[in-house]
Amino acid sequence: MTTLPIRIYGDPVLNQVTTEIDTIDGKIAALAATMIETMNEAPGVGLAANQVGVQKRMFVYDQGEGPFVVVNPVIRETRGEWTYEEGCLSVPGLSWEITRANEVHLTGYDLDGNELDIEAEEYQGRIFQHEMDHLDGVLLIERLNADQRKEAKSLLRQRSLDLAASDPDGLRSLLSE
Repeated sequence: MTTLPIRIYGDPVLNQVTTEIDTIDGKIAALAATMIETMNEAPGVGLAANQVGVQKRMFVYDQGEGPFVVVNPVIRETRGEWTYEEGCLSVPGLSWEITRANEVHLTGYDLDGNELDIEAEEYQGRIFQHEMDHLDGVLLIERLNADQRKEAKSLLRQRSLDLAASDPDGLRSLLSE
């Protein structure tokens, strides 16, 4: 099976709201399988379709008991608060303590078109909220307070400059393929 490149902070596709999936068909199932492979190879516990450049409302996740696919997810209700260190495949190597709801009620569909109705708390609830943010064009950086966001953007800008300086003509990545 193949994997897809994960879009990284700065890619405009990550800031766009995704569109609902009208028909769950073989193309969607194939995309889900490739996303799962990509998530596992990364490695990660969740991956939204727009993180691989597909503007559809779908995410995959696996916290050790899956993998699972959720099509057209909606968070219906949230309760409580829980602060936990959170990272993102689109912001590799960085993580921050983020406060999110402790419990969520998520609905959506599986790949067979069956309705999903999931009550999740703590880590699973966090995964759902994180992936829903992606589908809504919201990155982890936007969940930080102003000082954290400024520091994170500075780190990411420096990382980008360091990468450009180490391969100014862009040939290194082409030569390594």
